[in-house]
Amino acid sequence: MTPRTALLQTLEHLDALDPDHLPVVPLDAYFTGNDQEESIAPNQWEFGRPPIRELHARFQAVAARPDVQGVYVGLHQDWGMALEDDTEWPAAENIHILTSADEPTVLSWLDGLESDGASVGWPYGQHAAAPVPAEGFQVFSVFWD
Repeated sequence: MTPRTALLQTLEHLDALDPDHLPVVPLDAYFTGNDQEESIAPNQWEFGRPPIRELHARFQAVAARPDVQGVYVGLHQDWGMALEDDTEWPAAENIHILTSADEPTVLSWLDGLESDGASVGWPYGQHAAAPVPAEGFQVFSVFWD
């Protein structure tokens, strides 16, 4: 099974579990095998956003920090278009960081990614299968546009 097929199966399962909220998947589940630059932050690609491999590596470094519980990818409402076109990777909307760090620290991690910042919480509500931050941790959602 390819990483894309595994991701799509996971997304279909998550969508069936909670169709009212957008699915959230682990960082590596989204980026492994993904070479489609426009699958995340497409409006910033070629306008300062680093290549997808670098974006993945940057967030892997964030995930490895001791003050980070995990890093996840929030899917875009149009992720299902990838089910209809086998050349497309599911579209992502956000990166979610569960951390005990403060906002200025989180924003410093985003330097050079051409994001529009990070806000506290799940911007479209918390999916039923989304991770729950440990005590002393909160969710920061990185967004573009």
